[in-house]
Amino acid sequence: MKIVISILFFIGFLITGMIATDQTSAESEVFRLYFLGGQSNMAGHGLVRELPDSLLSVDVDIWIFDGNPTGDNDDKGGMGKWEHLEPGHGSGFNSDGVKNMLSHKFGPELSFAKTIKRLYPDEKIAIIKYAKGGSSIDSLAARTFGCWEIDFQSGDNQFDYFLKTVNSALSNLDINDNGIPDQLVPAGIVWMQGESDAIISEDIPKRYSYNLKRLMDLIRATFRDDDLPVVIGKISDSGLDNNGKTWPYGELVQYAQEEFVRNDKNAAIVRSTKDYQYSDPYHYDTFGYIDLGKNFAEAIYSLDTLYAPKRVSEH
Repeated sequence: MKIVISILFFIGFLITGMIATDQTSAESEVFRLYFLGGQSNMAGHGLVRELPDSLLSVDVDIWIFDGNPTGDNDDKGGMGKWEHLEPGHGSGFNSDGVKNMLSHKFGPELSFAKTIKRLYPDEKIAIIKYAKGGSSIDSLAARTFGCWEIDFQSGDNQFDYFLKTVNSALSNLDINDNGIPDQLVPAGIVWMQGESDAIISEDIPKRYSYNLKRLMDLIRATFRDDDLPVVIGKISDSGLDNNGKTWPYGELVQYAQEEFVRNDKNAAIVRSTKDYQYSDPYHYDTFGYIDLGKNFAEAIYSLDTLYAPKRVSEH
């Protein structure tokens, strides 16, 4: 039953996507679209009050749809609305689909978008974000935080909320509300997650490479591009908890992340996380998130230069 429900939801998304494609024309506005997903270090714990002025401004050509993050089996999961990207899309952000409630925190999205815009100065940028703190991709690591495994439990899970986020975002054919139809062209996936799969037992991270590939294949399929570039953020350990090892099986997840990238010609990994400072045992400090977003953008751009520009030019 769970698989049937997910497939029906997915078919609904495809219909929406095809309608959007059919209604685009030579007069449409083209946006380069990126998906940012994962758990709390993608959600973000950087402090808005510590941001440099360069990241406080609103760019009229950068838009974000941030899906409301909730635990599993919550009908408010994935709600959101398009708006200009500005600080406040970090941990504590929520949306009821009518109004976005910004938080006092931010994640990698700010410096990611600013860097992408610098690399593509003449293009409009759109970001779809869904990240839930503590969420796992292995069902045995879900605990009370939620899981991205598509077949996990009979109710809604994090993958369902991801689908809801994407479906809602792409159902709006004029995201900047200027009367001109928009064409959102998928350009890449950025994934920052794995800490929750490195806590409970050794067998869970040993499945992480398989689970990560399966999930990235599903996310790529959602955007109807099996070769969509993927950038992975390598997890790191603060050493501030559990007697100096916050993630007991972190090295196994790190190995699995490297293995995924080695085996995927359209994937890259950001390793700068090993040098970041922390605001608590689990989350980077403000300057770590700024650097992380910049490095994500530069990594996806490197993949874009090999793959995405050709795809965008074909639309």
